[in-house]
Amino acid sequence: MEISLISRKRYTHTMFWAVLLSSVVVALAATLGRAMANVKAALTDKPDIAVYLLLKDDVVTSSTLLRSHDDERDYLVETKEGPKLVKLKKGEKEWFVVSKERMHE
Repeated sequence: MEISLISRKRYTHTMFWAVLLSSVVVALAATLGRAMANVKAALTDKPDIAVYLLLKDDVVTSSTLLRSHDDERDYLVETKEGPKLVKLKKGEKEWFVVSKERMHE
């Protein structure tokens, strides 16, 4: 293909779309990277938010911290099925659910 035969309008049009699409790709990658960093931080640093993320199957409406130690926390979690006692334990890098018990009202 001869570069000298391409019109200025066609070249400008092609370059415009190339720059626009590459900017969109970079913006999407940055957004996804930031979102993953936020989720990782929530699971490792903030166990109060981790309760909501770890109990996706249960629709959590509220949570109350009952007891806290360095590597273990107990929560009273209100779900649409009723209250539950949830125990979280900190692993090497993130919090995980040790037990989940349904409470009677």
